[in-house]
Amino acid sequence: MFAPGLAWLLLLLPPTLCAGSGHDEAETRECIYYNANWEIEKTNQSGLEKCEGEKDKRLHCYASWRNNSGFIELVKKGCWLDDFNCYDRQECVAKEENPQVFFCCCEGNYCNQKFTHLPDEYGARKSSARYIVRHGTFDAKSQTSASLLNILVYSLLPIAGLSMAILLAFWMYRHRKPPYGHVDINEDPGPPPPSPMLGLKPLQLLEIKARGRFGCVWKARLMNDFVAVKIFPSQDKQSWHSEREIFNTPGMKHENLLQFIGAEKRGANHEMELWLITAFHDKGSLTDYLKGNIVNWNELCHIAESMSRGLAYLHEDVPHCKGDGHKPAIAHRDFKSKNVLLRNDLTAILADFGLAVRFEPGKPPGDTHGQVGTRRYMAPEVLEGAINFQRDSFLRIDMYAMGLVLWEIVSRCTAADGPVDEYMLPFEEEIGQHPSLEDLQDVVVHKKMRPGFKEQWLKHPGLAQLCVTIEECWDHDAEARLSAGCVEERISQVRKLVNGTTSDCLVSIVTSVTNVDLPPKESSI
Repeated sequence: MFAPGLAWLLLLLPPTLCAGSGHDEAETRECIYYNANWEIEKTNQSGLEKCEGEKDKRLHCYASWRNNSGFIELVKKGCWLDDFNCYDRQECVAKEENPQVFFCCCEGNYCNQKFTHLPDEYGARKSSARYIVRHGTFDAKSQTSASLLNILVYSLLPIAGLSMAILLAFWMYRHRKPPYGHVDINEDPGPPPPSPMLGLKPLQLLEIKARGRFGCVWKARLMNDFVAVKIFPSQDKQSWHSEREIFNTPGMKHENLLQFIGAEKRGANHEMELWLITAFHDKGSLTDYLKGNIVNWNELCHIAESMSRGLAYLHEDVPHCKGDGHKPAIAHRDFKSKNVLLRNDLTAILADFGLAVRFEPGKPPGDTHGQVGTRRYMAPEVLEGAINFQRDSFLRIDMYAMGLVLWEIVSRCTAADGPVDEYMLPFEEEIGQHPSLEDLQDVVVHKKMRPGFKEQWLKHPGLAQLCVTIEECWDHDAEARLSAGCVEERISQVRKLVNGTTSDCLVSIVTSVTNVDLPPKESSI
Protein backbone atom coordinates (compact mmCIF):
# COMPACT_ATOMS: atom_id res chain seq x y z
CA MET A 1 0.00 0.00 0.00
CA PHE A 2 3.04 2.28 0.40
CA ALA A 3 4.50 1.51 -3.05
CA PRO A 4 3.13 4.56 -4.99
CA GLY A 5 4.15 7.00 -2.27
CA LEU A 6 7.64 5.52 -1.93
CA ALA A 7 8.18 5.54 -5.67
CA TRP A 8 7.20 9.24 -5.81
CA LEU A 9 9.60 10.08 -2.98
CA LEU A 10 12.47 8.14 -4.58
CA LEU A 11 11.99 10.12 -7.78
CA LEU A 12 12.59 13.31 -5.80
CA LEU A 13 15.79 12.07 -4.16
CA PRO A 14 19.17 13.21 -5.54
CA PRO A 15 20.66 10.77 -8.08
CA THR A 16 23.63 10.01 -5.83
CA LEU A 17 21.30 8.53 -3.20
CA CYS A 18 19.63 6.17 -5.64
CA ALA A 19 22.63 4.89 -7.58
CA GLY A 20 24.23 2.73 -4.89
CA SER A 21 24.05 -0.62 -6.63
CA GLY A 22 24.31 0.44 -10.21
CA HIS A 23 28.00 1.29 -10.56
CA ASP A 24 30.81 -1.11 -11.27
CA GLU A 25 32.95 -2.13 -8.33
CA ALA A 26 36.19 -0.18 -8.04
CA GLU A 27 39.25 -2.31 -8.68
CA THR A 28 41.98 -2.08 -6.08
CA ARG A 29 45.53 -2.62 -7.27
CA GLU A 30 47.58 -0.35 -5.01
CA CYS A 31 47.08 1.25 -1.61
CA ILE A 32 48.83 3.86 0.47
CA TYR A 33 51.11 2.03 2.94
CA TYR A 34 52.17 3.17 6.41
CA ASN A 35 53.41 1.35 9.52
CA ALA A 36 53.92 3.20 12.79
CA ASN A 37 55.84 0.19 14.17
CA TRP A 38 58.14 -0.10 11.18
CA GLU A 39 61.32 -0.14 13.27
CA ILE A 40 60.13 -3.01 15.49
CA GLU A 41 58.59 -5.04 12.66
CA LYS A 42 61.51 -4.25 10.30
CA THR A 43 59.38 -2.97 7.42
CA ASN A 44 59.22 0.22 5.40
CA GLN A 45 57.64 3.17 7.18
CA SER A 46 55.55 4.46 4.27
CA GLY A 47 55.01 4.20 0.54
CA LEU A 48 52.76 2.26 -1.84
CA GLU A 49 51.67 -1.37 -1.41
CA LYS A 50 50.69 -3.57 -4.34
CA CYS A 51 47.63 -5.67 -3.45
CA GLU A 52 47.59 -9.36 -4.33
CA GLY A 53 44.95 -12.02 -3.70
CA GLU A 54 42.88 -14.80 -5.21
CA LYS A 55 41.33 -14.07 -8.61
CA ASP A 56 37.73 -14.44 -7.43
CA LYS A 57 38.27 -12.30 -4.33
CA ARG A 58 37.97 -8.54 -4.03
CA LEU A 59 40.76 -6.40 -2.65
CA HIS A 60 40.54 -3.27 -0.52
CA CYS A 61 42.62 -0.61 1.19
CA TYR A 62 42.41 0.16 4.91
CA ALA A 63 43.58 2.66 7.50
CA SER A 64 43.70 2.50 11.30
CA TRP A 65 44.38 5.35 13.70
CA ARG A 66 43.89 6.66 17.22
CA ASN A 67 42.36 9.96 18.34
CA ASN A 68 44.26 11.33 21.33
CA SER A 69 42.25 14.38 22.41
CA GLY A 70 41.89 15.65 18.86
CA PHE A 71 45.40 14.68 17.81
CA ILE A 72 45.17 11.95 15.17
CA GLU A 73 47.94 9.33 15.36
CA LEU A 74 48.11 7.05 12.34
CA VAL A 75 48.77 3.36 13.15
CA LYS A 76 48.58 1.38 9.89
CA LYS A 77 47.68 1.71 6.22
CA GLY A 78 47.80 -0.93 3.50
CA CYS A 79 45.96 -3.64 1.55
CA TRP A 80 43.01 -5.58 3.01
CA LEU A 81 41.63 -8.94 1.87
CA ASP A 82 38.09 -9.63 0.62
CA ASP A 83 35.65 -8.22 3.20
CA PHE A 84 31.97 -7.55 2.47
CA ASN A 85 32.07 -4.62 4.91
CA CYS A 86 34.32 -2.83 2.42
CA TYR A 87 32.29 -3.53 -0.75
CA ASP A 88 31.54 -0.49 -2.95
CA ARG A 89 33.01 1.97 -0.45
CA GLN A 90 34.96 4.55 -2.40
CA GLU A 91 35.89 6.49 0.75
CA CYS A 92 37.58 5.20 3.90
CA VAL A 93 35.00 5.95 6.61
CA ALA A 94 35.03 4.60 10.19
CA LYS A 95 31.51 4.11 11.60
CA GLU A 96 32.11 3.08 15.23
CA GLU A 97 31.20 5.72 17.80
CA ASN A 98 34.33 5.87 19.95
CA PRO A 99 36.63 2.84 19.60
CA GLN A 100 40.12 2.62 21.04
CA VAL A 101 41.45 2.24 17.51
CA PHE A 102 39.54 3.56 14.50
CA PHE A 103 39.42 1.34 11.41
CA CYS A 104 38.06 1.93 7.90
CA CYS A 105 38.33 0.17 4.54
CA CYS A 106 37.44 1.07 0.97
CA GLU A 107 37.74 0.03 -2.69
CA GLY A 108 39.79 1.78 -5.34
CA ASN A 109 43.44 2.65 -5.83
CA TYR A 110 44.84 4.84 -3.02
CA CYS A 111 41.34 5.27 -1.53
CA ASN A 112 42.88 5.13 1.96
CA GLN A 113 44.88 8.31 1.44
CA LYS A 114 42.12 10.18 3.26
CA PHE A 115 40.23 8.62 6.15
CA THR A 116 37.12 9.83 7.93
CA HIS A 117 35.14 9.21 11.13
CA LEU A 118 31.36 9.44 10.71
CA PRO A 119 29.50 7.69 13.57
CA ASP A 120 26.35 5.85 12.52
CA GLU A 121 24.14 7.00 15.39
CA TYR A 122 21.68 9.83 14.73
CA GLY A 123 22.56 13.15 16.20
CA ALA A 124 26.32 13.00 15.65
CA ARG A 125 28.01 16.35 15.49
CA LYS A 126 27.30 18.20 12.25
CA SER A 127 30.12 20.67 12.48
CA SER A 128 33.24 20.18 10.40
CA ALA A 129 36.72 20.29 11.85
CA ARG A 130 40.30 19.75 10.78
CA TYR A 131 42.65 17.80 13.02
CA ILE A 132 46.41 17.50 13.08
CA VAL A 133 47.44 14.19 11.48
CA ARG A 134 50.73 12.39 11.13
CA HIS A 135 51.39 10.91 7.68
CA GLY A 136 47.80 11.22 6.40
CA THR A 137 44.73 13.37 5.93
CA PHE A 138 41.67 13.20 8.19
CA ASP A 139 38.37 15.01 7.47
CA ALA A 140 35.43 15.24 9.88
CA LYS A 141 32.72 15.88 7.27
CA SER A 142 29.62 17.87 8.02
CA GLN A 143 26.54 15.72 8.22
CA THR A 144 23.94 18.11 6.75
CA SER A 145 21.20 16.54 4.69
CA ALA A 146 18.33 17.73 2.55
CA SER A 147 15.03 18.48 4.28
CA LEU A 148 13.23 16.08 1.97
CA LEU A 149 15.46 13.27 3.14
CA ASN A 150 14.67 14.19 6.76
CA ILE A 151 10.94 13.96 6.00
CA LEU A 152 11.45 10.53 4.45
CA VAL A 153 13.50 9.31 7.42
CA TYR A 154 11.01 10.60 10.02
CA SER A 155 8.12 9.03 8.07
CA LEU A 156 9.66 5.58 7.75
CA LEU A 157 11.48 5.43 11.09
CA PRO A 158 8.43 4.42 13.24
CA ILE A 159 7.43 1.74 10.71
CA ALA A 160 10.98 0.39 10.51
CA GLY A 161 11.31 0.44 14.30
CA LEU A 162 8.07 -1.48 14.82
CA SER A 163 9.05 -4.03 12.16
CA MET A 164 12.47 -4.54 13.76
CA ALA A 165 10.89 -5.00 17.21
CA ILE A 166 8.54 -7.69 15.86
CA LEU A 167 11.36 -9.47 14.02
CA LEU A 168 13.63 -9.31 17.08
CA ALA A 169 10.93 -10.73 19.35
CA PHE A 170 10.27 -13.55 16.87
CA TRP A 171 14.00 -14.32 16.54
CA MET A 172 14.49 -14.41 20.32
CA TYR A 173 11.51 -16.75 20.67
CA ARG A 174 12.88 -19.14 18.02
CA HIS A 175 16.44 -19.07 19.33
CA ARG A 176 15.89 -19.04 23.06
CA LYS A 177 18.40 -21.23 24.90
CA PRO A 178 18.41 -22.86 28.33
CA PRO A 179 20.61 -21.28 31.00
CA TYR A 180 24.33 -22.10 30.80
CA GLY A 181 24.45 -23.81 34.17
CA HIS A 182 27.09 -22.45 36.53
CA VAL A 183 28.91 -20.35 33.93
CA ASP A 184 28.89 -16.71 35.00
CA ILE A 185 30.83 -14.38 32.77
CA ASN A 186 30.53 -11.60 35.37
CA GLU A 187 32.67 -13.62 37.77
CA ASP A 188 35.59 -13.48 35.36
CA PRO A 189 38.24 -10.95 36.44
CA GLY A 190 38.14 -9.42 32.96
CA PRO A 191 39.95 -9.75 29.68
CA PRO A 192 43.67 -10.44 29.73
CA PRO A 193 46.01 -7.51 29.09
CA PRO A 194 46.57 -7.03 25.37
CA SER A 195 49.46 -9.04 24.02
CA PRO A 196 52.36 -6.87 22.88
CA MET A 197 52.57 -9.05 19.76
CA LEU A 198 48.90 -8.49 18.94
CA GLY A 199 48.91 -4.78 19.78
CA LEU A 200 46.50 -2.73 17.70
CA LYS A 201 46.75 -4.77 14.52
CA PRO A 202 43.49 -5.64 12.73
CA LEU A 203 42.64 -9.36 12.70
CA GLN A 204 40.64 -10.87 9.83
CA LEU A 205 39.12 -14.39 9.95
CA LEU A 206 39.49 -16.24 6.63
CA GLU A 207 38.35 -19.88 6.83
CA ILE A 208 37.61 -22.64 9.33
CA LYS A 209 40.43 -25.21 9.38
CA ALA A 210 39.24 -27.57 12.13
CA ARG A 211 36.47 -28.24 14.64
CA GLY A 212 37.10 -29.80 18.02
CA ARG A 213 35.64 -30.55 21.41
CA PHE A 214 35.79 -26.97 22.65
CA GLY A 215 35.31 -24.91 19.50
CA CYS A 216 36.70 -24.29 16.04
CA VAL A 217 40.04 -23.14 14.65
CA TRP A 218 40.17 -20.42 12.00
CA LYS A 219 42.92 -19.41 9.65
CA ALA A 220 43.17 -15.63 10.01
CA ARG A 221 45.24 -12.74 8.73
CA LEU A 222 47.06 -10.47 11.16
CA MET A 223 48.51 -7.69 9.02
CA ASN A 224 50.82 -9.51 6.57
CA ASP A 225 50.99 -12.79 8.51
CA PHE A 226 48.67 -15.77 8.80
CA VAL A 227 47.70 -16.82 12.32
CA ALA A 228 45.40 -19.43 13.87
CA VAL A 229 42.41 -18.30 15.95
CA LYS A 230 40.82 -20.88 18.24
CA ILE A 231 37.30 -19.69 19.11
CA PHE A 232 35.49 -20.98 22.21
CA PRO A 233 31.80 -20.31 22.94
CA SER A 234 31.11 -18.61 26.27
CA GLN A 235 29.96 -21.85 27.94
CA ASP A 236 33.48 -23.25 27.44
CA LYS A 237 35.06 -20.32 29.26
CA GLN A 238 36.94 -22.65 31.62
CA SER A 239 38.67 -24.44 28.72
CA TRP A 240 39.72 -21.10 27.22
CA HIS A 241 40.95 -19.89 30.59
CA SER A 242 42.89 -23.12 31.27
CA GLU A 243 44.67 -23.12 27.92
CA ARG A 244 45.46 -19.41 28.23
CA GLU A 245 47.00 -20.05 31.66
CA ILE A 246 49.18 -22.85 30.28
CA PHE A 247 50.40 -20.63 27.44
CA ASN A 248 51.22 -17.87 29.95
CA THR A 249 53.26 -20.22 32.13
CA PRO A 250 56.91 -19.11 32.35
CA GLY A 251 59.17 -20.97 29.94
CA MET A 252 56.49 -21.96 27.42
CA LYS A 253 58.44 -20.46 24.52
CA HIS A 254 60.06 -23.46 22.82
CA GLU A 255 60.70 -24.43 19.21
CA ASN A 256 58.51 -27.53 19.56
CA LEU A 257 55.59 -25.91 21.41
CA LEU A 258 52.93 -23.87 19.64
CA GLN A 259 53.69 -20.13 19.72
CA PHE A 260 51.11 -18.10 21.65
CA ILE A 261 50.26 -14.62 20.32
CA GLY A 262 47.34 -13.37 22.39
CA ALA A 263 43.88 -13.90 23.93
CA GLU A 264 40.74 -11.82 23.43
CA LYS A 265 37.05 -11.66 24.31
CA ARG A 266 34.63 -10.74 21.53
CA GLY A 267 30.96 -9.89 22.00
CA ALA A 268 28.99 -9.77 25.24
CA ASN A 269 26.88 -11.98 27.52
CA HIS A 270 25.83 -15.30 25.96
CA GLU A 271 26.97 -14.15 22.50
CA MET A 272 30.50 -13.76 23.81
CA GLU A 273 33.28 -15.59 21.98
CA LEU A 274 36.65 -16.32 23.54
CA TRP A 275 39.63 -16.24 21.22
CA LEU A 276 43.13 -17.70 21.46
CA ILE A 277 45.51 -16.46 18.76
CA THR A 278 48.54 -18.62 17.94
CA ALA A 279 51.00 -19.21 15.13
CA PHE A 280 49.53 -20.83 12.00
CA HIS A 281 51.09 -23.93 10.41
CA ASP A 282 49.88 -24.56 6.89
CA LYS A 283 50.64 -28.31 6.85
CA GLY A 284 48.13 -28.83 9.64
CA SER A 285 48.17 -31.74 12.06
CA LEU A 286 50.25 -34.91 11.91
CA THR A 287 47.02 -36.87 11.42
CA ASP A 288 46.09 -34.85 8.34
CA TYR A 289 49.61 -35.08 6.92
CA LEU A 290 49.87 -38.86 7.34
CA LYS A 291 46.47 -39.34 5.69
CA GLY A 292 47.71 -37.76 2.48
CA ASN A 293 51.46 -38.45 2.57
CA ILE A 294 54.01 -41.15 3.21
CA VAL A 295 57.34 -40.42 4.92
CA ASN A 296 60.86 -41.72 4.34
CA TRP A 297 63.27 -42.79 7.06
CA ASN A 298 64.84 -39.36 7.64
CA GLU A 299 61.44 -37.65 7.71
CA LEU A 300 60.15 -40.21 10.21
CA CYS A 301 63.13 -39.60 12.48
CA HIS A 302 62.84 -35.81 12.20
CA ILE A 303 59.14 -35.81 13.11
CA ALA A 304 59.55 -38.34 15.93
CA GLU A 305 62.66 -36.71 17.39
CA SER A 306 61.23 -33.16 17.39
CA MET A 307 57.91 -34.44 18.79
CA SER A 308 59.61 -36.27 21.68
CA ARG A 309 61.83 -33.22 22.29
CA GLY A 310 58.75 -31.04 22.66
CA LEU A 311 57.05 -33.45 25.07
CA ALA A 312 60.28 -33.88 27.06
CA TYR A 313 60.49 -30.11 27.51
CA LEU A 314 56.81 -29.88 28.46
CA HIS A 315 57.32 -32.59 31.11
CA GLU A 316 60.50 -31.00 32.47
CA ASP A 317 60.66 -28.90 35.62
CA VAL A 318 63.00 -25.97 34.88
CA PRO A 319 63.83 -23.90 38.02
CA HIS A 320 65.47 -21.00 36.18
CA CYS A 321 64.18 -20.80 32.63
CA LYS A 322 66.32 -18.18 30.81
CA GLY A 323 65.21 -15.37 33.07
CA ASP A 324 61.53 -16.20 32.51
CA GLY A 325 61.01 -17.67 35.96
CA HIS A 326 60.24 -21.20 37.10
CA LYS A 327 58.71 -23.51 34.51
CA PRO A 328 56.85 -26.35 36.26
CA ALA A 329 56.39 -29.82 34.85
CA ILE A 330 53.27 -29.97 32.67
CA ALA A 331 51.30 -33.05 31.59
CA HIS A 332 49.49 -32.68 28.25
CA ARG A 333 46.68 -35.20 28.99
CA ASP A 334 45.37 -35.20 25.40
CA PHE A 335 48.45 -36.21 23.44
CA LYS A 336 47.55 -37.55 19.98
CA SER A 337 48.55 -37.06 16.36
CA LYS A 338 45.73 -34.54 15.88
CA ASN A 339 47.36 -32.31 18.49
CA VAL A 340 50.80 -32.41 16.86
CA LEU A 341 51.24 -29.77 14.14
CA LEU A 342 53.93 -29.72 11.46
CA ARG A 343 56.06 -26.89 10.17
CA ASN A 344 56.94 -26.78 6.47
CA ASP A 345 60.19 -28.67 7.22
CA LEU A 346 58.15 -31.33 9.13
CA THR A 347 59.34 -30.19 12.55
CA ALA A 348 56.72 -31.27 15.09
CA ILE A 349 54.89 -28.66 17.20
CA LEU A 350 52.82 -29.67 20.25
CA ALA A 351 49.44 -27.92 20.45
CA ASP A 352 46.06 -27.89 22.24
CA PHE A 353 46.82 -27.49 25.94
CA GLY A 354 43.19 -27.18 27.04
CA LEU A 355 43.42 -30.26 29.29
CA ALA A 356 47.04 -29.78 30.37
CA VAL A 357 47.86 -29.61 34.07
CA ARG A 358 50.80 -27.96 35.85
CA PHE A 359 52.69 -29.45 38.79
CA GLU A 360 54.10 -26.59 40.86
CA PRO A 361 55.90 -27.31 44.15
CA GLY A 362 53.66 -26.73 47.14
CA LYS A 363 50.53 -26.18 45.05
CA PRO A 364 47.72 -28.57 44.09
CA PRO A 365 47.76 -29.39 40.37
CA GLY A 366 44.18 -28.19 39.86
CA ASP A 367 41.64 -30.24 37.91
CA THR A 368 43.11 -33.74 37.71
CA HIS A 369 39.96 -35.64 36.80
CA GLY A 370 41.13 -39.05 35.68
CA GLN A 371 39.26 -39.93 32.49
CA VAL A 372 40.03 -36.99 30.23
CA GLY A 373 41.44 -36.87 26.73
CA THR A 374 40.60 -38.91 23.66
CA ARG A 375 39.42 -42.48 24.36
CA ARG A 376 41.51 -44.12 21.65
CA TYR A 377 44.73 -42.78 23.21
CA MET A 378 43.83 -43.50 26.86
CA ALA A 379 46.34 -45.58 28.80
CA PRO A 380 45.15 -48.82 30.49
CA GLU A 381 45.17 -47.24 33.95
CA VAL A 382 42.97 -44.40 32.67
CA LEU A 383 40.49 -46.78 31.03
CA GLU A 384 40.06 -48.77 34.22
CA GLY A 385 40.05 -45.70 36.51
CA ALA A 386 43.10 -46.76 38.49
CA ILE A 387 45.22 -43.60 38.34
CA ASN A 388 47.65 -42.58 41.03
CA PHE A 389 47.11 -38.79 41.08
CA GLN A 390 50.80 -37.91 41.20
CA ARG A 391 52.92 -36.00 38.71
CA ASP A 392 54.80 -39.00 37.33
CA SER A 393 51.56 -40.92 36.77
CA PHE A 394 50.23 -38.20 34.46
CA LEU A 395 53.53 -37.96 32.56
CA ARG A 396 53.47 -41.74 31.98
CA ILE A 397 49.94 -41.46 30.57
CA ASP A 398 51.34 -39.05 27.97
CA MET A 399 54.08 -41.55 27.15
CA TYR A 400 51.56 -44.32 26.43
CA ALA A 401 49.88 -42.00 23.91
CA MET A 402 53.25 -41.13 22.40
CA GLY A 403 53.83 -44.81 21.68
CA LEU A 404 50.60 -44.89 19.66
CA VAL A 405 51.56 -41.74 17.72
CA LEU A 406 55.00 -43.19 16.92
CA TRP A 407 53.24 -46.31 15.60
CA GLU A 408 51.12 -44.08 13.32
CA ILE A 409 54.25 -42.51 11.83
CA VAL A 410 55.98 -45.87 11.33
CA SER A 411 52.88 -47.26 9.60
CA ARG A 412 53.29 -44.63 6.85
CA CYS A 413 57.06 -44.99 6.41
CA THR A 414 58.66 -46.21 3.17
CA ALA A 415 61.90 -47.41 4.79
CA ALA A 416 60.87 -51.09 4.89
CA ASP A 417 60.42 -53.25 1.80
CA GLY A 418 56.92 -53.70 0.42
CA PRO A 419 53.88 -51.47 -0.01
CA VAL A 420 52.81 -48.91 2.58
CA ASP A 421 49.28 -49.38 3.91
CA GLU A 422 46.67 -46.63 3.94
CA TYR A 423 46.67 -44.50 7.07
CA MET A 424 44.77 -45.93 10.03
CA LEU A 425 44.26 -44.69 13.57
CA PRO A 426 45.59 -46.81 16.44
CA PHE A 427 43.24 -49.78 17.09
CA GLU A 428 41.15 -48.88 14.01
CA GLU A 429 41.84 -52.32 12.53
CA GLU A 430 40.84 -54.03 15.79
CA ILE A 431 37.76 -52.02 16.89
CA GLY A 432 36.91 -49.57 14.11
CA GLN A 433 36.77 -45.78 13.87
CA HIS A 434 34.31 -45.09 16.69
CA PRO A 435 35.12 -47.40 19.61
CA SER A 436 33.19 -47.20 22.85
CA LEU A 437 34.84 -47.02 26.24
CA GLU A 438 33.85 -50.66 26.80
CA ASP A 439 35.49 -51.70 23.51
CA LEU A 440 38.77 -50.10 24.52
CA GLN A 441 38.64 -51.52 28.04
CA ASP A 442 38.20 -55.00 26.59
CA VAL A 443 41.00 -54.70 24.02
CA VAL A 444 43.56 -52.57 25.89
CA VAL A 445 43.03 -53.50 29.54
CA HIS A 446 41.76 -57.08 29.55
CA LYS A 447 43.32 -58.49 26.37
CA LYS A 448 46.37 -56.19 26.60
CA MET A 449 46.38 -55.74 22.83
CA ARG A 450 48.35 -53.04 21.00
CA PRO A 451 48.49 -52.04 17.31
CA GLY A 452 50.46 -54.63 15.35
CA PHE A 453 53.90 -54.42 13.73
CA LYS A 454 54.31 -55.55 10.11
CA GLU A 455 56.88 -58.27 9.53
CA GLN A 456 58.84 -56.10 7.07
CA TRP A 457 59.26 -53.36 9.70
CA LEU A 458 61.26 -55.74 11.88
CA LYS A 459 63.63 -56.46 8.99
CA HIS A 460 64.75 -52.83 8.79
CA PRO A 461 67.42 -52.00 11.40
CA GLY A 462 66.04 -48.57 12.26
CA LEU A 463 62.36 -49.51 12.29
CA ALA A 464 63.11 -52.61 14.35
CA GLN A 465 64.77 -50.50 17.04
CA LEU A 466 61.94 -47.98 16.88
CA CYS A 467 59.40 -50.79 17.40
CA VAL A 468 61.27 -51.78 20.58
CA THR A 469 61.05 -48.17 21.77
CA ILE A 470 57.33 -48.03 20.95
CA GLU A 471 56.67 -51.19 22.97
CA GLU A 472 58.44 -49.65 25.96
CA CYS A 473 56.33 -46.49 25.63
CA TRP A 474 52.98 -48.29 25.72
CA ASP A 475 53.98 -50.91 28.31
CA HIS A 476 51.00 -52.07 30.38
CA ASP A 477 53.02 -51.35 33.53
CA ALA A 478 53.07 -47.55 33.70
CA GLU A 479 56.27 -47.45 35.77
CA ALA A 480 58.11 -49.41 33.07
CA ARG A 481 57.45 -46.82 30.35
CA LEU A 482 60.18 -44.68 28.84
CA SER A 483 60.43 -40.96 29.42
CA ALA A 484 60.11 -38.52 26.52
CA GLY A 485 63.75 -37.50 26.92
CA CYS A 486 64.83 -41.12 26.62
CA VAL A 487 62.75 -41.56 23.44
CA GLU A 488 64.37 -38.48 21.91
CA GLU A 489 67.84 -39.82 22.73
CA ARG A 490 67.08 -43.27 21.33
CA ILE A 491 65.71 -41.94 18.04
CA SER A 492 68.76 -39.72 17.62
CA GLN A 493 71.09 -42.65 18.28
CA VAL A 494 69.29 -45.06 15.91
CA ARG A 495 69.11 -42.40 13.20
CA LYS A 496 72.87 -41.90 13.32
CA LEU A 497 73.45 -45.65 13.31
CA VAL A 498 71.30 -46.32 10.24
CA ASN A 499 72.36 -43.24 8.28
CA GLY A 500 76.01 -44.06 8.89
CA THR A 501 75.61 -47.61 7.54
CA THR A 502 75.88 -48.68 3.90
CA SER A 503 73.24 -50.93 2.38
CA ASP A 504 75.70 -53.87 2.30
CA CYS A 505 75.84 -53.85 6.08
CA LEU A 506 72.11 -53.73 6.78
CA VAL A 507 71.64 -57.51 6.99
CA SER A 508 74.31 -57.93 9.64
CA ILE A 509 72.86 -55.08 11.66
CA VAL A 510 69.36 -56.59 11.59
CA THR A 511 70.66 -59.87 13.00
CA SER A 512 72.41 -58.10 15.85
CA VAL A 513 69.94 -55.31 16.44
CA THR A 514 69.11 -56.46 19.95
CA ASN A 515 72.76 -56.07 20.94
CA VAL A 516 72.76 -52.30 20.36
CA ASP A 517 73.15 -50.37 23.61
CA LEU A 518 70.12 -48.13 23.96
CA PRO A 519 69.79 -45.33 26.51
CA PRO A 520 68.33 -46.63 29.79
CA LYS A 521 64.68 -46.14 30.65
CA GLU A 522 65.40 -43.95 33.66
CA SER A 523 65.09 -40.28 32.82
CA SER A 524 62.90 -37.40 33.99
CA ILE A 525 59.91 -39.53 34.98
